[in-house]
Amino acid sequence: MLVAAARAGVVVTCISQAKRLGLWVHEEPDRFHVGSDPRSSGKKPDRAHVHWSVPLVPRSPDALEDPIENVLAIVAECEPYEQALATWESALNQSLVSLNGLAHYRWKPSARRLLADALPFADAGLETYLRSRLRWLRLPIRAQIWIAGHRVDALIGDRLVLQIDGASHVGEQRSEDIRHDAELRLMGYHVIRVSYTQMMFEWAMVQDLIMRAVAQGLHLAA
Repeated sequence: MLVAAARAGVVVTCISQAKRLGLWVHEEPDRFHVGSDPRSSGKKPDRAHVHWSVPLVPRSPDALEDPIENVLAIVAECEPYEQALATWESALNQSLVSLNGLAHYRWKPSARRLLADALPFADAGLETYLRSRLRWLRLPIRAQIWIAGHRVDALIGDRLVLQIDGASHVGEQRSEDIRHDAELRLMGYHVIRVSYTQMMFEWAMVQDLIMRAVAQGLHLAA
């Protein structure tokens, strides 16, 4: 990827560079994303999606990778809001940027919206999706907080815990999850545990479970 970018006189950016930095991206890009200033003589590499734009942070002539601020600016324009927010929050969570630092740049409207909504606490994009999708409930939703010696993916209100299982939740991890769920219940919490697949592809079902739990007051302290 870097060799192709060097040959074409462009930089790797957007979700391709976000992926290289270990940030959350919604899915593996089918083409690699590169950036080029419209005033430059950059060419289009094969199988590349080119973002022709004046960079937020000036690029060194020898650079092959876009600075993180440029990456986030292009992600804000390229990706849907929910997916872009997850990438922004991943960058904040990994301390590649800070909210105070980002506030000093001249962002376009889509990026300004992301900056206003982004928080640094989401450990994975699914937690960002959850907060974004449930904002209409107007309930406190806190990600990655410690309860009974372990972090929970999300706490809705005072007592409703949502846990999202990834592919690693098997064997010893699964046994520990079951033990922790039981401890949470003994402490008065209600636990809803769903899978990655359900969050991504069966959201209506997950939302229905949460709505019914809220309707029963399971999110409230006794």
